[in-house]
Formats: sequence, C-alpha cells, structure tokens
Amino acid sequence: MNPFARLRASFVAGLLLVAPLAITLFVLDFAVDRLTAVLTGPIRATRLAEYVGSEPLAHVLAAVTLALAVTLVGFVASNEAGRRLFGGFERGVGLLPVVRTVYFGVRQVSESLGTPGDGFDRVVLAEYPRHGVYAVGFVTNRAPRRISERADEELYAVFFPHSPNPTAGKLAMLPDEQLLELDMSVARGLRLVVTTGLSIEDPEELPEPMAR
Repeated sequence: MNPFARLRASFVAGLLLVAPLAITLFVLDFAVDRLTAVLTGPIRATRLAEYVGSEPLAHVLAAVTLALAVTLVGFVASNEAGRRLFGGFERGVGLLPVVRTVYFGVRQVSESLGTPGDGFDRVVLAEYPRHGVYAVGFVTNRAPRRISERADEELYAVFFPHSPNPTAGKLAMLPDEQLLELDMSVARGLRLVVTTGLSIEDPEELPEPMAR
C-alpha cells in the first residue's frame, strides 16, 4: 500500500471512530445552548430566578425539554407515519457517500446494543490485542467464507468494543479454540463495558471462562 492510500485509509478509520461521538456531542451542545437561550428570558421574568438563578434553571429545563423531544421522536418513529417519514430521511442520507457509511454503521451497532439478542451471539474472553492481555468481546457471526478459506480454518467475527463507548471498537477474526465463552448475558457484558467494570461490585462475581 502506497503512503497516500495508507494515509487515506487511516483518515477514514479515524473518521468512523471519532465522527459519531463528535457529532452527538456537537448536536447535544448546540441544542442545549439554543434551548437555554430561549428559556432564559421567560425565566428571568419569573420570581424563580431570584432563588436559583436564571442560567442554571434554564440549563436544567433545556436538558429536560431535549430529553422529552428525543422521547417524542422515538414515539413518532414507532408509528407507521413516522416510519415513512424517517424512511425518506434515511434514503436521503444514503445518497451521501461518507455520511451514509458513518450513519448506517453507527445505527447497526446501536440497534445491536439496544436488542443484544438480535445482534450479538455470545460473550467471550480472548487474548487480544496481544498474548497475556484478555479482552471481553462479542461474537457477531461466522467469518465470511473467503476469509476462513484464506486462513485455512473456520473463524468467527468477534467485536471488541471500546470502553465506555461500545459503539466503537475493533473487529477481529478468531478461531473457536481461542475463544473462552463466558457464562454471562450480552446485556451484562455490555454493562460491564459501558461502566468500565464498575458494574461489578465484587470481582468474584465475574464468571469463570468455560473452556470449549
């Protein structure tokens, strides 16, 4: 691979990792700031501002309003009319080369996180990224046939999520004998990743690997 192609591949890989989080933070910050600016005026006109201050109260109300708005969007999207509306939006996103890669990639992972039984098969422990270091991963599927044939053994696609943001991570193709299946639900495995291990009150609660 020539230097330009390597640089381009590195840029795309970095963009896929950084863009979802950056876009989410930017949109949330923008929305809260705009709502705060709108709510500050009416709050100053009330007597509540004398006790708690107009800016802190405006920030709290902006956050609550944003949460209710997101909930409303989810409710609308669950209806037939909403599905048609968002279907049109996604068709528009599909026309944008880079944006569609980020959007649909994040959406697929997010849907797997929201319904782990439909996206992730099982929780495993594997020596990754090097010998002696164990990482929690999620088996997503069998590796594509051409990859297994090239490696001359059957491989599995294992997703190793980043902590605490499981929508980003690394995909590795590993043989079954290198995977130690954990007696742990996918939901609990995700909670372990998201909380950077803080969800386990007692280290002894972590199940022992089951040799396969």
